[in-house]
Amino acid sequence: MEARGVKLSYRALADRVDSLAAGLQRLAPEIGSRIGICAHNSLEHLLAMLAVMAADKVWVPLNPLDAKPDLDAKLNVSRPDLIISDADCLTLVDGVEAPIVIGKSDSGEHREAPTIAGLIEDHLGCKPVRSRPAGTCTQALKFTGGSSGLPKGVLQPYRAWIAGAINMMHAFRFDESDRFLLAAPLTHGTSCYVTPILAAAGTLVLLGERARPHSVLEAFARHDVTATFLPPTLIYMLMNVLDRKPQDFKALRLLIYGAAPMPADRIREAQSVFGPVVAANYGLTEAPQIITVLTPGEVQGERTGSAGRAGITTRVEIVNDDGEILPPGEQGEIVAGGDLLMTGYLDLPEQTAAALKDGWLHTGDLGYLDEQGFLYITDRITDMIISGGFNVYPGEVEKVLAAHEGVNECVVFGMADPKWGEAVHAAVTLRKGAEVTAAELIRFAKDRIGSVKAPKRVHVLGDLPRSSVGKVQRRKVKEILGT
Repeated sequence: MEARGVKLSYRALADRVDSLAAGLQRLAPEIGSRIGICAHNSLEHLLAMLAVMAADKVWVPLNPLDAKPDLDAKLNVSRPDLIISDADCLTLVDGVEAPIVIGKSDSGEHREAPTIAGLIEDHLGCKPVRSRPAGTCTQALKFTGGSSGLPKGVLQPYRAWIAGAINMMHAFRFDESDRFLLAAPLTHGTSCYVTPILAAAGTLVLLGERARPHSVLEAFARHDVTATFLPPTLIYMLMNVLDRKPQDFKALRLLIYGAAPMPADRIREAQSVFGPVVAANYGLTEAPQIITVLTPGEVQGERTGSAGRAGITTRVEIVNDDGEILPPGEQGEIVAGGDLLMTGYLDLPEQTAAALKDGWLHTGDLGYLDEQGFLYITDRITDMIISGGFNVYPGEVEKVLAAHEGVNECVVFGMADPKWGEAVHAAVTLRKGAEVTAAELIRFAKDRIGSVKAPKRVHVLGDLPRSSVGKVQRRKVKEILGT
């Protein structure tokens, strides 16, 4: 692997991980104890994540870009036994009673506490005690639902981590020639690619800083990157920097997007800039990458907007309100089955029972399968707008608005309305140099989906509020515009 000019062989990486794992077991000896990691992408963060696994601990990722109240809520839910924190993230974990281990510290100045470097040095040559946990034992405690209320702790078992790795290795054909850029946060989907790349004898390239368009593009060229995983928003930024002109990154073979959908027009635009390398995967915290995958060779024609087909260890179906499996072409709720699924939500038996039924995870996403098994996601069930007695799904309206040449990004939502009950609203950002009015966008939508589904009002904004991993926050937009 390569990080900040440091190159580590597999043997050197394994030695450091084993030493750190032995140190973590000394500090938190109980099998299955929880270790939170609050850190930006760095070599220390990667070593800590791998060491937590090697020590048979439960990994609790804590994104330092989250707001302090959100992190406090996650800490209250997870109750970690130990926290690994970058020195510049310590204020985010203040007040937690768990012992602290310092991760990255550029200044070398921090309160008295053990450090990752110190634990590795103190335990050189040591091996962690292996307890060989069962596949159903919890490997990670992650979070979902924080944008709509209290976070839900998702219990991800070892079998899900292994199934995800198998799905990726089979779908993307990783091998020893791959150089995978870890650019998006390790606290989220990017982490799922770490063990598949290592298992395939590939090279991990760590950006060593918060992802910025210029630094990602520089890494593509400098490190002969063959693959990476990015949210759509960052891909859009890369295209803006490149001025949407074709670029030849000769080594790049996989530009994988996930975490949010990309409109078909933007996918084709990315293909025109980067070449036939765009791929997609669909997953949830409750069933991490990949439930479905779309490989570059499949991103063409009508399938450009598809989420792909089920991973090799996963089953995907569409069901109606009664839980009955629907035939191809019929829309309903997407359900997933197989080893990829969570075991439940921490301390939330009722919500667990609602999500896991008869061996299926009910995703809360609407979609349909075609005859070849390709999945098309149309919307989130809970985001549905009831306007004038008609059901309007934001995703359908967003797809139309995104097709306008002047629209950069958009988000659609319902607002209380005395006439309609809920009125369809849209917030958009425009492409650089575009001149288009809200009225023009409303007419554009009406011409394509009719007046019932078209926005009653369009808000043209300079930017859209995002989560710490770049997702547009529909509810936050609604809150801002509703005040």
